[in-house]
Amino acid sequence: MGNAQAAERVNLRMGPFQQEIPVQALAHYAETGDVPPSLDLLKPLLTPKVQALLTRRLALDEEVVNRLIRGSLGTRELEPLMEQLQTALPEADSVALMAALYLAFQDGDGLSAIDFIQAYPEETLTIDATATMALGVQLNLSYLHSQLLAPILEQTLKPEFPNSFRPPFDPTASGNNSFQERTLIFRDHQRDRSIMADFYLPNTSSGPLVVLSHGYASNRQFLTYLARHLASHGLTVVALEHPGSNLEILSDTEFPLNPGKLLSPQELVHRPQDIRFLLDELSQFNNNSQFFQPLNTENVTVIGHSLGGYTALALAGGELDLKAVRRFCRQVKPLGRSPADWLQCAAAKLSHSTLSLRDSRITRAIALNPMTSQLFGEDGLKQVKIPTLIFSSSKDAVTPALTNQLQPFTELSGEKYLLAAIGATHLSVTDIRNVNSPMGKNSLIPELMGQKAKPVRDWIRAATLAFIKQEPPQARQYEPFLTPEYAQLISTPKLSFRLTQEMPRRLMPWLQGINWSRKQLLARENPGRDRSSQAQIEFNFPNLWTKPATHQYCQGQLQEIFTDLSRRLG
Repeated sequence: MGNAQAAERVNLRMGPFQQEIPVQALAHYAETGDVPPSLDLLKPLLTPKVQALLTRRLALDEEVVNRLIRGSLGTRELEPLMEQLQTALPEADSVALMAALYLAFQDGDGLSAIDFIQAYPEETLTIDATATMALGVQLNLSYLHSQLLAPILEQTLKPEFPNSFRPPFDPTASGNNSFQERTLIFRDHQRDRSIMADFYLPNTSSGPLVVLSHGYASNRQFLTYLARHLASHGLTVVALEHPGSNLEILSDTEFPLNPGKLLSPQELVHRPQDIRFLLDELSQFNNNSQFFQPLNTENVTVIGHSLGGYTALALAGGELDLKAVRRFCRQVKPLGRSPADWLQCAAAKLSHSTLSLRDSRITRAIALNPMTSQLFGEDGLKQVKIPTLIFSSSKDAVTPALTNQLQPFTELSGEKYLLAAIGATHLSVTDIRNVNSPMGKNSLIPELMGQKAKPVRDWIRAATLAFIKQEPPQARQYEPFLTPEYAQLISTPKLSFRLTQEMPRRLMPWLQGINWSRKQLLARENPGRDRSSQAQIEFNFPNLWTKPATHQYCQGQLQEIFTDLSRRLG
């Protein structure tokens, strides 16, 4: 563009992280896709999608453009646009923004982000990266941030040296133990709940008892492949069904228009109590000799997925911070919430300030795609002192990785492992039979399931078995399968697996910066404006930079719920 005072530098801000980059280098990348040396630090973020974002032209109504250029648009008409731009460009004043828009529209070929940057009439343009992305994606901001972090996570956690690791045996293969399967129903009269449970009983059992907890709108068959794998290696497994949040009860219920009513607040308490009740009952079974051999109810590993991941962490000692939940649910705009956030806001109605549901019989916890972003506040997971494994998927739109797994992982106090599957989704860990179930079909964007997700299931088999076996005398034998080298070994071209026991220091600025800026954006309020004005700001210009992305939501009927929600709010 021919403007002598055009911007020469962009100061890219992401929370406390800042990086100054030349506009010329950014324009070169936008035009060619090549990353100049001056942009090397940002290389993990500069994907083809970002290039398209910079160059995609927004076609506005010709009359609107003409009125903008002639200066006949009034302040009231431009106010929503200017407020959004000033959120993304925090150091820009309205005069400079109007000038940039005017110059960028002169070509008459629509507006692109790079046009606007080049036309800005100051030497330096400061951009809040989080706010800028939010202009294009109104739904599930946590998911967007998790995707932004994924390539950085993949690169940072990659083993430094060439992989020469050769496993002594294959932990994904079935073991030599035969086992039987039985289904029993337990009646909890005190809470008026019937707990159905599938038992996987090896003829020769050793090690802890393993309990599986399914996610929201699911059932006890969600991880059948894992239950059978562990049983074949001599572990007794019980997969129970939570009657207040399973697939059956949701199928029989008319969905509420208010997503805050999807989950009963008391269900967040009942779920850990279901497992506590089951262990009490099984202790009585030991005295009656109804099984082949006594069950090890004093040494229990709990494995949960999604809402079941929350259940596992609560039993492991995570303390619920209900004040933090209530604060989040008051402040954060509905469109800033992920599906997991909506479910967690049910806890806001519980009367407690804090709540501990720990069971001392739980000695290890595995949380697969856990739902944790709000329930434990900032300190609740520091109470988890037992060995804990957290599994995260980079393309999980239901329980986005940043807020539900990566940040919570840093808060755990005891021995811990983080498994990150770059390219996997929320349901990638499920049994292959579920690919044709409602939870597999009803997604707003495709889930990676079935045969395509086999590498994920194989890793879950290996890592789960190795983690549970970290007790004498087999700990050293299985330890190699809980290493970054093994994760790298079983990665595929489409699925990169990463494992760490501590978040690397060089990754923390990214993690903290994205999470900080997310909190600032989601909780930002305009106290001087009435609710109708705020609604206008939120909804009038959803497509400024790019078309809002659709997102996959929770399993089963959640697609229907959140599709209806976005239609009503939008």
